[in-house]
Amino acid sequence: MKLSNLFLALTVLVVSCKKSDTPEFFVNEDPSTFKEIGSIGIGGLGAAEISAYDPVTQRLFVVNNSATNKIDVIDIKNPATPTLVFSISLTPYAGGVNSLDVSNGRLAAAIEALNKQDNGKVVVFKTDDYSEVKVITVGALPDMITYSDDGNYILTANEGEPGNDYTNDPAGTVSIIEVNNNYAVTTIDFAAFVSQEATLKASGLRVFGIGNNFVKDMEPEYVTISGDSKTAWVTLQENNAIAKIDIASKTVTNIFPLGFKDYNTNENAIDVSDLDGAVGSFAKWPVKGVYMPDAISLFEYNGIPYLFTANEGDAREYTALTEAKRVKSLSLDPTAFPNAATLKLDAQMGRLNVTNTMGDTDRDGDFDVLYSFGARSFSVWNGNTGAQVFDSKNELDKKAVALGVYDDARSDDKAAEPEGIHIGKVGNKMVAFVGMERVDAVAMYDISNPAAPIFLQMIKCGDAPEGILFIPAKDSPTKRSLLVVSSENDGFVKIFTPNTI
Repeated sequence: MKLSNLFLALTVLVVSCKKSDTPEFFVNEDPSTFKEIGSIGIGGLGAAEISAYDPVTQRLFVVNNSATNKIDVIDIKNPATPTLVFSISLTPYAGGVNSLDVSNGRLAAAIEALNKQDNGKVVVFKTDDYSEVKVITVGALPDMITYSDDGNYILTANEGEPGNDYTNDPAGTVSIIEVNNNYAVTTIDFAAFVSQEATLKASGLRVFGIGNNFVKDMEPEYVTISGDSKTAWVTLQENNAIAKIDIASKTVTNIFPLGFKDYNTNENAIDVSDLDGAVGSFAKWPVKGVYMPDAISLFEYNGIPYLFTANEGDAREYTALTEAKRVKSLSLDPTAFPNAATLKLDAQMGRLNVTNTMGDTDRDGDFDVLYSFGARSFSVWNGNTGAQVFDSKNELDKKAVALGVYDDARSDDKAAEPEGIHIGKVGNKMVAFVGMERVDAVAMYDISNPAAPIFLQMIKCGDAPEGILFIPAKDSPTKRSLLVVSSENDGFVKIFTPNTI
């Protein structure tokens, strides 16, 4: 065998050395061939929400809110037979865990207070013996937590949701924890941008809670951090924006409104009715989508930070404020919608859920523009400018139809409902993994050119995937890339791996 062919035949290769002389681990894998190799059920509804992985112990830490709030510890030394080995009780911390992350042998858990409007906490545990290291107070409703790549910071997105009657609406905030400074915490809000509210709203920012209080209305959802651990980006889901944060100075430097998606084009054609007698009947409709991203992930390419968002959409549903209304229940402007009577039919747009908080542009009591929740897609944004460089248009829904997993009953809402997104390197390709809550599937895209992602495959997973976790081959117990999908409706954690080439 020729030397070149011998190298191709090997699965694990050392392909280069960095300046530090540390060899870069490489596995020649095909990212279009992921398949399930193992799974474990840890409960029913509410279990298996978010997973984090510790490469030292080769264990998964999984949020389990199905009965008693806890963190389940799963040994995946053999991913084909994942084994529950321990559960960390959260009873002493009097609240529910929402998110987890691991760095340098430390597990960080974001825990909301029993009263969600009170300040939450971050609890840090050792990953080897599960003992408590530190308890840190953060903002209200810490919904997502992440370590910086260098392990020096922990950031939480504190959503600050109001109570049902809106009398208690805490500020949405981000907490920055300095790991090497005895876990000192600084919690920041968005007050510096109050003076820019009108300009930001004109570009698509939403401020619409009762009282229209800018600081209280911001609701951070998800965080991603640059590779140099200096900059963070945070989705403001209900507000339809992404905020940029300078970590060292602990300041919000930008808010990027995301604008709206036009569904009245061929490339963005969608299925708007669950009662039209057809599965996946895509057509142009006079409605716009509000991106409202949930998860966000980062890929830095040619010196530019590209932000990948799962454009789930989310309506505010409280006793004092319920914004989702069906089109057939609204008064439509006769000039903007001359065929309103037809559009309001159930088999047309009548069943589509839209917001009642915007669209009456001339304030005469009827709707001149309709805005639905989410964008039924994932998008790529320039992290320096906030400009959109790519949107998957209607491809996720169409691929779900082709796979036979499209949930037509959700056509009137958010369709496939992309919620999670994670980026990792598989073989020699950068890959985005997009989890879709309502079709119980994950789509993979080659994002080697972040401005032009290429569809690779879509795979079935558990019911309502909530957590999408990629474990690179170098950290994997099998020395092969692993995709871990945690699903909250059936409580299953499923593990996938690709073929080698």
